Amino acid sequence: MGVEVLSFFSATAAAAASATATAPHWERLSSSHQTSTREGIGLGSLQLKPSRFACHVSPISRAPPWTQGTTHQNGLNIKNPLYSRLTTKGVCCRWNPPKTDFYGRIHFPRSKLNIPSEIDRAGSVRQISCSLREFVREKGPTVAGDLLIEQEKVGVLLLNLGGPETLQDVQPFLFNLFADPDIIRLPRLFRFLQKPLAQFVSVLRAPKSMEGYAAIGGGSPLRRITDEQAGALEKALEEKNVPTKVYVGMRYWHPFTEEAIEQIKSDGITKLVVLPLYPQFSISTSGSSLRLLESIFREDEYLVRMQHTVIPSWYQRQGYIKAMANLIETELQKFERLEKVMIFFSAHGVPLAYVEEAGDPYKTEMEECVDLIMKELKARGINNDHTLAYQSRVGPVEWLKPYTDDTIKCLGLQGVKSLLAVPISFVSEHIETLEEIDMEYKELALDSGIENWERVPALGCEPSFISDLADAVTEALPYVGAMAVSNLEVRQ
Repeated sequence: MGVEVLSFFSATAAAAASATATAPHWERLSSSHQTSTREGIGLGSLQLKPSRFACHVSPISRAPPWTQGTTHQNGLNIKNPLYSRLTTKGVCCRWNPPKTDFYGRIHFPRSKLNIPSEIDRAGSVRQISCSLREFVREKGPTVAGDLLIEQEKVGVLLLNLGGPETLQDVQPFLFNLFADPDIIRLPRLFRFLQKPLAQFVSVLRAPKSMEGYAAIGGGSPLRRITDEQAGALEKALEEKNVPTKVYVGMRYWHPFTEEAIEQIKSDGITKLVVLPLYPQFSISTSGSSLRLLESIFREDEYLVRMQHTVIPSWYQRQGYIKAMANLIETELQKFERLEKVMIFFSAHGVPLAYVEEAGDPYKTEMEECVDLIMKELKARGINNDHTLAYQSRVGPVEWLKPYTDDTIKCLGLQGVKSLLAVPISFVSEHIETLEEIDMEYKELALDSGIENWERVPALGCEPSFISDLADAVTEALPYVGAMAVSNLEVRQ
């Protein structure tokens, strides 16, 4: 099967998919780089590894670090390497400016830093060649500096799945979903069948899906909740003295991402932070939305020149972890013997091939997210057993295991009597929480011998969660300008 190569260069924190028939993989830097990236922060400290004459680039507030002064390890001040100017002790730099694509992947042309003999103890001029792999992110947070200047109009684009608002919307919504090549991945030779296949599958599945939506009131509440989150985020940013306009762009239903982009252009936004409302990154969620957004940007002169940055995942943020722990701790109080409760994390599944063949980091990020939440709970004296399983599998192919339904049955056989379900993939209530978990899995649990069942609500507009999202946006703003030149280069 032809799959898309995915690279995780993420110097500005991002992920992307580009079509190719070769075996794909995700390319990562150091673990410290991954930690900083997953906190949703853009370009921070970068360190050139191969030489004792390394360049250190400090965090900056308004422009990419390669346009600012840097500090040599020997104490030299290196000014504006982008313009090939150094002012101290005769250091000469021929620095080709890095290129950044839509997702923040930095591509470094070969560049050289010449150190004169009076600096080099060996007495000869040293040349340091720079490339992407020679750069790593230093540990520790970066701090937002002077964020805004006059006449800038800052926007935040929240990306989400979307959902049918009425029963009549179900079949066209499913068509949009299955027409996405990141959802049904066909070999390259058969991609012309994508839409016919999507039409067939959507018509086939629509009746059962309509039953599910009818059971939760006749439509998905996702748009309403996401709009409420956007309003709450806008207010939180205003309270942090960061005036912004927050937009909602859905992948498969109204308001579509294209509609949000048109509004962004109409409002004259000059800086944009793209924030997918998926805590963990996956090809099929954030990846699909970002791939669509990239194609939109490439075709529009206004967007090509817009400064922007992307926060691809944010499950490691302490505010998010604590908000989830707060909800779990609250729901545990509903059980008579809370120490006997099994904490059951249920994540939306993805096909196993996404992880094993395409290198999707979703499973790794999900497991790490659960570990961080349990670590926070243990710090509060909550030492319950826990498990993680994956729900919502579709079709005959193998998905991530263990499956939620199989795990519930096993827990019943093991004698578990109290279970607290935690929907870990979702920050909004929708059909997977309201119907699949609350109805299908609850009934299965009771039939399997589990006597006490509760479910943690989705975060929604929980104040500490919204405040943390606002902090993520604020921390990302200094790096927005890093993208501007790269967009033009992509077009060229």
